[in-house]
Amino acid sequence: MMEIERKYLIKSLPANLDSFPRRRIEQGYLCTDPVVRIRKDDEKYELTYKSSGLMVREEYNLPLTEEAYRHLSAKTDGILLKKDRYLIPCPGYDDLTIELDVFKAPLSPLILAEVEFPDESAALSFVPPEWFGEDVTFSVEYHNSMLSQKKLT
Repeated sequence: MMEIERKYLIKSLPANLDSFPRRRIEQGYLCTDPVVRIRKDDEKYELTYKSSGLMVREEYNLPLTEEAYRHLSAKTDGILLKKDRYLIPCPGYDDLTIELDVFKAPLSPLILAEVEFPDESAALSFVPPEWFGEDVTFSVEYHNSMLSQKKLT
């Protein structure tokens, strides 16, 4: 499956953030080139492979059991990322959802938003909401796989 997404730093949170659905995510990386990730998303576990790329790349997800996740989490490189993900309807785009990630320590106060698109032209013509900050789509520094290798201070 092809993943087409844009990523932004967030300069201010929406005032009504707690009114949106939230998921608790923990993820780690077995490899960063190519990206091989394990994730616990509430009570769902999966292994993901992502090809190289920035705005557009292939992504494949496979289910894991909790036991397999726990076994593999001990083998990850870097830190396990922990974040709350809020799912927010995208203003002006009925078919798009903002995935707002509020990172926990040691990466807090980092907050990123991702928006996935049906095609590249939709991604390139996207006008972000006013509360979005810098577009970091084309910066590998903000890939979760790279964030797992460092700590913010």
